[in-house]
Amino acid sequence: MKQSLVLLMVALLCGAVLGTAVAQEGGTLTVFAAASLTDAFEEIAVDFEAANPGVEILFNFGGSSTLAAQLSEGAPGDVFASANVRQMQVVRDAGVIEAAPRTFVRNQLVLITPADNPAGITSLRDLASPGIRLVLAAPEVPVRAYTDVMLARAASLPTYGQIFRSAVLDNLVSEEDNVRQVFLKVALGEADAGIVYQSDVTPEAAEQVIAIRVARALNSLATYPIAPISDSASPELAQAFVDYVLSSGGQNTLARWGFVRVD
Repeated sequence: MKQSLVLLMVALLCGAVLGTAVAQEGGTLTVFAAASLTDAFEEIAVDFEAANPGVEILFNFGGSSTLAAQLSEGAPGDVFASANVRQMQVVRDAGVIEAAPRTFVRNQLVLITPADNPAGITSLRDLASPGIRLVLAAPEVPVRAYTDVMLARAASLPTYGQIFRSAVLDNLVSEEDNVRQVFLKVALGEADAGIVYQSDVTPEAAEQVIAIRVARALNSLATYPIAPISDSASPELAQAFVDYVLSSGGQNTLARWGFVRVD
């Protein structure tokens, strides 16, 4: 009996020591995040890792619809940050996320042209001109959903006319898997114009394109939700990352990259 008790105490002690060692060593966190978050989240990861020695953040950036499909099909991950509520709901419906998502940032749309602006575009209205080569994200990508809402709003106004939306879409030459690919095609001069988020026009990228603001009355305010994944291998670490993104430090970083903070 005494021998069994001793063995049990040793086992518990070893388990406690091992648990402490694992906690001290940190761990790896896999974050599925919308492509538009690339720059801001990479900076956030540096800060989070510095505050949590031994922790490594791995990102899977892409179109939110693609990420939602991957997670719904069983891809392992710890956190999902979507560029719209719809794709977050897809993941929740699949049972991958149980916790209530939190809105952590917002974004706005901008019209971009190549730096030399060969088509002479100066406003949203010009996208309906014949011969304009327009590139947008694919229909299932959040930025495209926001774009479609914006075009529908414009078409409802007499100053644009009911055929505005159809005239714009007649100029569509390419549909991309995510917003960063839209930006790249325009920056390379493969299209005359595109619609991206204002956060995509980073200080470094600003020299590659001309960004044209869209009137607030027409613009769509993009809402980004975030949540830990239910079967995360590191649930406490996943929640800590979500909390940091929502903190003043995370919000400051997002604001520096052109997002609209929510705190």
